[in-house]
Amino acid sequence: MMFVADCMLGRLAKWLRILGFDVVYLSKAEDSELAAIARRENRILLTRDTGLIERTAKRPNRLFIRSDDWEDQVVQVLDELGLWDKVRTNTRCVACNMPLKPITRERAKNLVTPYVGEHAAAFALCPGCDKVFWQGSHTGDMERKIERILDRRNKSVTG
Repeated sequence: MMFVADCMLGRLAKWLRILGFDVVYLSKAEDSELAAIARRENRILLTRDTGLIERTAKRPNRLFIRSDDWEDQVVQVLDELGLWDKVRTNTRCVACNMPLKPITRERAKNLVTPYVGEHAAAFALCPGCDKVFWQGSHTGDMERKIERILDRRNKSVTG
């Protein structure tokens, strides 16, 4: 499932990417551009803009995001589109949206600090922006947030 998110949904876009979903996010884009991307690339349009929802009323692939809270937004998308079983955490670059490619420790050692190269268990590389990802101490808070989101499966979203 692929999405395009409006400029009001940057945090939602980031967290959907963390959960493994393909999300186009442009911090500055006209409504017509978002609608065109959604149509051209067969993406679901995610928006908090009631005007944009009204202007795209004939388009079936759109979802009005009700809440201001990013966790509620994520849960709404997963609930309403039945995507809980499609979650694949940490498989997509948060920065540029490309699928991550696992790389060997040997290759990673040339791309990260020596300490990280020796101590991290696994590495992935973004072929789009060349960022290297690994599970280090910095991921603890993110993992807790992911767990909190996944614990909300089949629970209603307020908003």
